[in-house]
Amino acid sequence: MLKRIFRCSLVFCTVFFAAKTFAQVDPHFSQYYVYPQSLNPALTGVMDGDYRVAAIRRSQWASIDNGFTTIGVSGEYATDKNINFGVGLFQQSAGNGGYTYFTPYASVAYTGIKFGANGDQHISIGINAGMIDRRFDQSKFTSGNQWTGTGVDPGIHPEVLYTPTQTSFDIGAGVLYFDATPNKKANIYAGFSAGHLTQPADKFMSYSTSSVPIKYTVHGGVKINVSNTFSVTPNLLYMKQGTAEEKMLGAYAQLKTGENFDFLFGANYRFQDALVPFVGGYYKNFVLGLSYDVNTSDLGKIAGNANGFELSLTYTGKKRPKAVEQPFICPRL
Repeated sequence: MLKRIFRCSLVFCTVFFAAKTFAQVDPHFSQYYVYPQSLNPALTGVMDGDYRVAAIRRSQWASIDNGFTTIGVSGEYATDKNINFGVGLFQQSAGNGGYTYFTPYASVAYTGIKFGANGDQHISIGINAGMIDRRFDQSKFTSGNQWTGTGVDPGIHPEVLYTPTQTSFDIGAGVLYFDATPNKKANIYAGFSAGHLTQPADKFMSYSTSSVPIKYTVHGGVKINVSNTFSVTPNLLYMKQGTAEEKMLGAYAQLKTGENFDFLFGANYRFQDALVPFVGGYYKNFVLGLSYDVNTSDLGKIAGNANGFELSLTYTGKKRPKAVEQPFICPRL
């Protein structure tokens, strides 16, 4: 019961203090490159193929009253006219806390800006638009000030939300640069995006006059080709939303172990939060990824096993094989 009170209070405080301090309110994935609509819409359709579908599931803080469960599904299609399209669905639910966050999005990217001796330097520009639906089921909500010492009394200090359901239009934009020069020792990529440009109103509290702050994201890395069968990609992620910041730094390696299989492994460190080891593999057109957030913050000390697990699966397809297959330097997994 105490865990449930702690869990529900944590969800409530997440929304409450977001309204008061303009802190970060967006859920996201540690395998952030799997879901491009959230990271940077300019990544839409930038892939070694004609279409791509991906699914990812995150289970976080499961020891605290079932914790958070986050699911993302996306699809992308690359045309031969330098215009790519994508769609995505994203949902997070807060265990037994009665809170859900749901966003359907559509994205489009223009990839026709190319320069360099052979046109191997690429710039992509993208936008996305969709809806943000956030809601509380107040019948499932309890808080610490309802604890009587022996149990919870819902009639004591009930928490009443001004608007338990909110649906808002949302839009974002981004730009991406990547070096696709084949047979190069190192290929750089970097992107910048801004989400919530419409700054949807945040009216859960009657006294709140705040809005969801714009989320700024910077991401990048460099693929270092050590040999024909082995590469290492150091990468970074920086996000700022209101007064909150997230900094993530790490690397993953790709080892070709057979004609149809590449082994992936590595780790990222989210500063003041978690160490995230990663393992996965390419098999033909599929990519399977597994990661585990090992909590290093004070939350792990307070709540015990406050870690997170992610599983992702991606399929990239081609309408027809090319006569001459040119290696594609992709700025993500």
